[in-house]
Amino acid sequence: MDTRSRLLACSVLAGLLAGCGGASSGGTSSGGDAPQAPAAPQATDTALLPATREQRVALGLAQDSAWDLYQALRKRADGGTPLARDDMPDWTGLWTRVGPPFFDPTQKPGQITTAKLKPGVLEDLQHRLALSAKGVEYDPISDCSPPGFPRWLAIPFLREFIVTPGETYLFSETVNNLRRIYTDGRGHTPAEDAYPLYYGDSIGFWTAEHDLVIHTSQLRPGIFHRNDPRYSAKLETVEVWHKADPSTITADVWSYDPDTLLEPWYVQQTYKQVSNPDKELRIRYWDCNENPNNTIVKTQDGSSEFGNFTFTKKDAQ
Repeated sequence: MDTRSRLLACSVLAGLLAGCGGASSGGTSSGGDAPQAPAAPQATDTALLPATREQRVALGLAQDSAWDLYQALRKRADGGTPLARDDMPDWTGLWTRVGPPFFDPTQKPGQITTAKLKPGVLEDLQHRLALSAKGVEYDPISDCSPPGFPRWLAIPFLREFIVTPGETYLFSETVNNLRRIYTDGRGHTPAEDAYPLYYGDSIGFWTAEHDLVIHTSQLRPGIFHRNDPRYSAKLETVEVWHKADPSTITADVWSYDPDTLLEPWYVQQTYKQVSNPDKELRIRYWDCNENPNNTIVKTQDGSSEFGNFTFTKKDAQ
């Protein structure tokens, strides 16, 4: 990000967060006069994030890395507030992600992506979209491989969010995906012991208002979603989970990847509670092998098809 952009981002966040990676709203750019910054937003004493999408985009731009953003938010939250057994957020029930099948729900039809991509990554996405339009497409989850994170945030079907004082478990029905968020004060796995994981290593903290802030690193390369960009093993993310009302949880997400992204990619995911008054709706175990006709193979042209597909005599009637 250039100096002018950094100055604008920091000025938008004045009064919300301290420390913008070395930039100052009172500095000048190498090109001459300092830019005229918009007025800083006013926040309440307890507001962790600024109010608008544009300001939250600026929040990500103002930090050099996901770790820097995580630390800035932790400072804003006075170090976080550990959960107590008699003061726990209620995230019980079944939930599902709402929105179109893109990693960024604000992406418009016909738009390639809202992410600012490096040239080679953009070319790869354009190539994959062109093949997909011809029916040539292979999705990694076709053969029941893990969707991975951060794609986990945007996949469909049911979810459960299980909160305990020291860990939060974020479970998705799709291929039985489970994320463990450690909120007991531990750090990440030391570098000498770390290796890339489908869902990375996630640590976090709670705020006094029961917002959950998460930093995730140590990820395997993957795709943000079907027909979305690729990301590298250098990807790191910050999430802020917030229960907006009894039936809505939002997750503000900033993705930083120096190998694929020109700047942090901000999106907001929304999860709605699924009505289940008779308690009959349950999450079942996802088993791709229970039906041999579910076997998916990748073809030579890069698409997918069923392997060894068979019919019984009864099916043929």
